[in-house]
Amino acid sequence: MIKGKGCENGDIQKIASTAHQAGLTHVLVKIANGIYDYNYDPSTKKDLVAPLAAELEKYYIQTWGWHYVFGNLPYEEARAAIRQINKLPLNGYIIDAEGEYKHKHTSAITFMNHLRDAFPDYPIGLSSYRFPRYHMEFPWTEFLSQCNFNMPQVYWEQAQNPGEQLAQSHSEFQTLITPIRPYIPTGAAYAVSGWAATSVHITEFLNKVAELGFQGTNFWSWDYCRSKLPNLWNTVSNFNWPQPPTSQFSLPVVLINAMNQKDITAIINLYQPNAVHINSRRTIQGHAAIQSWYTELITDSLMDGFLQLVSYDDNEPTGKFTWKIIFSNNEQFIHSDSIGLEGDKIIYHYSTFLN
Repeated sequence: MIKGKGCENGDIQKIASTAHQAGLTHVLVKIANGIYDYNYDPSTKKDLVAPLAAELEKYYIQTWGWHYVFGNLPYEEARAAIRQINKLPLNGYIIDAEGEYKHKHTSAITFMNHLRDAFPDYPIGLSSYRFPRYHMEFPWTEFLSQCNFNMPQVYWEQAQNPGEQLAQSHSEFQTLITPIRPYIPTGAAYAVSGWAATSVHITEFLNKVAELGFQGTNFWSWDYCRSKLPNLWNTVSNFNWPQPPTSQFSLPVVLINAMNQKDITAIINLYQPNAVHINSRRTIQGHAAIQSWYTELITDSLMDGFLQLVSYDDNEPTGKFTWKIIFSNNEQFIHSDSIGLEGDKIIYHYSTFLN
């Protein structure tokens, strides 16, 4: 959260360089509260988000805007979101809907329909409760059916078991809530009512994120963590994420992540220069041909789709894996692939996906 002088005394160059030094890939900034714009200078009416986003972009760090919504004026809140998305150089938008939205299923439909009418392909996520079983009156389906991913607030307040809570949260969303969306949790980096997150907690949480293979994670909040619990910031910054896989059985994780990020360079770097890519319609070989195919795939066929690895089988001589593409209209399609390696890169790739 960037609010007033709460983060690095409002110095956008310091914010961007600090994020870069910490190895962050994205920063979430509050852009609206209800029907009102947020993070602007009230005396000059100057927007504070766009200059920060421009500074972060110099370090290839994405800026995502988040918006706290209440549900009493869903159409007007959607208008506020549309206004800010149109105005600001954002990479995506996060809905923060909590207690005020309980029992407001019609409001959620109104909000999401109006938002999606304006931005049918824009990346949108939902940030809400960690344990849905306690909040079944919340309009989960109405929101998630038109979101690309789910970003629950896994805050283990007054407890010491972040890994266990993270696993339980993920399990509940997999079994209790439809539709299932890619899960990107937000952890706790703050203190409240005599309780505080610790470095041990943060490490346990991040280890569980890595173990469960989630595509990313976030923490709340920058201003509190940096000013009052700097050891937590250092723990996040210094965490040793698993190295990119060198076996065909974990390469699918990296491939799917790179496709979701639309990172053509990262995708091609997974293939040998003379690799072969095959489906039932054609066979292509070499980096140039494979790059052309992926570029067309990502910009055309996948469009607003989000990919999710379903399974892979490490008992086969070739790496077999199943993946799912989920579109914003909740259409889902499952495909099966096989890869073979030469060294630590793909030399052979067969896919049932047709493009």
